[in-house]
Amino acid sequence: MSTWIAQLHSFGKLANSWNSSSQNLPPGPKPLPLIGNLPQMDLKRPYRTLLKLHFSYPSSISFQMGAQKMVVLVGYETVKEALVNQADAFAERPRLPIFEEATGSCGVAFAHGENWTVMWRFMLTTLRDYGMGKRTIEDKIIEECHSLIQKFESYKGKPFESTVIMNAAVANVIVSIALGKRYEYEDPTFVRLLNLLNENIRLVGSPSAMLYNMFPALGFLFGGSRTIVIKNKMELYNFIQDTFIERLKELDVNDQRTFIDAFLIQQQERSRVEQVITTTPHLHRSGIRTKQMSMPTSTFTKLESDKVQEEIAKVVGSAQPRIEHRSKLPYTDAVILEVQRFANIVPMNVPRATTEDVTLKGYFIPKGTRIVPLLYSVLYDESQWEKPLKFYPEHFLDSEGKFVKRDAFMPFSAGRRICAGETLAKMELFLFFASLLQRFVFQPAPGTSKEDLDLTPAVGITAPPIPYHFCALPRA
Repeated sequence: MSTWIAQLHSFGKLANSWNSSSQNLPPGPKPLPLIGNLPQMDLKRPYRTLLKLHFSYPSSISFQMGAQKMVVLVGYETVKEALVNQADAFAERPRLPIFEEATGSCGVAFAHGENWTVMWRFMLTTLRDYGMGKRTIEDKIIEECHSLIQKFESYKGKPFESTVIMNAAVANVIVSIALGKRYEYEDPTFVRLLNLLNENIRLVGSPSAMLYNMFPALGFLFGGSRTIVIKNKMELYNFIQDTFIERLKELDVNDQRTFIDAFLIQQQERSRVEQVITTTPHLHRSGIRTKQMSMPTSTFTKLESDKVQEEIAKVVGSAQPRIEHRSKLPYTDAVILEVQRFANIVPMNVPRATTEDVTLKGYFIPKGTRIVPLLYSVLYDESQWEKPLKFYPEHFLDSEGKFVKRDAFMPFSAGRRICAGETLAKMELFLFFASLLQRFVFQPAPGTSKEDLDLTPAVGITAPPIPYHFCALPRA
């Protein structure tokens, strides 16, 4: 009891010190002692609270959770200035208890300092060596497209829910890189691993996890999520460690077949092994969840896909869509990007922290300040998008129908901590999207109209639409 009372006392002192020196911080709502702006926060969907504040504080917002002061970056110009123009100053991760316990501060996503630099460089180099952005990876994705199409065909036009199937399909591409094999979608081991990952992603964004991050000394009051996260992590890591042991038995320095092979050959110290054990699920998370969420099949039934299918039929015919077709399918490409922009699956970027004192848009931000880029405000920025509140593929097309790149398109964030699986994500999104729309017409389940479909986000660190059943009908 005395421990958490002392913790609360120190929180109060920290808050007072922030308030006494915050004259140059970005403006924001006045915090209360000890709890900060907690009463204003929607803990289930915190981005909604920040979006409302955005109208009062248009470029950046000071916000306090407990004693922890954070700065929310709002709008394209502010996010770009911080994450791109001053990338090094905004490259750190804050220490969040639930993430620290879920990852052990290892791996890539939540590592710190030089530790992060080493693992990031290793992962990108190894992924490039194994064909990231090249034909070898494309062939793996196409192989998975064929399995996915067969699975959709097996329902014979009857309603089904695709979350598990899509998750497994995208995961298999990563699994083939990391472990050198793919799984059948119903494989119990595979399903179990995906469930562990997805449950942890949901739990680390839950209200109890947010409260634990704010008041770690009071973890005994809301530790249910924390207990499950740690248990899931250990089960997942035990599986990966067992995989290490099996790979060691067959390891050939002259024949590196997987991500794990490359790691085992290049790094021998125990600490490095712990790093890659942690990095492997991060590879899954960045390469599975972001991409699977960025292309929810729920959007297939909401959008009018006739024009996409006509373009694919004209350019590709009945052949397998490939990356080389992308430049010849500008409308299809525009729709894929607009789905990501409009769906806005990751409305808030994972928090960052400043590595040094920094000035942003005339405001002073001290070293170590927690930074939250509000990606929703970038993808819906009225100064950057002609019709931000509407699904409008023409955002990515010029007057002649040619594809146009938009700098404000940041579904993967930007700067030093950009999603490690971005290149793979782009390939998978295009190949899965084009292959499925080439073969199927998507309709709501009988008794449901397109207008009835509810795309309200589920609760978690990401904001995927709530799953529902639909029909995949073969195209004539």
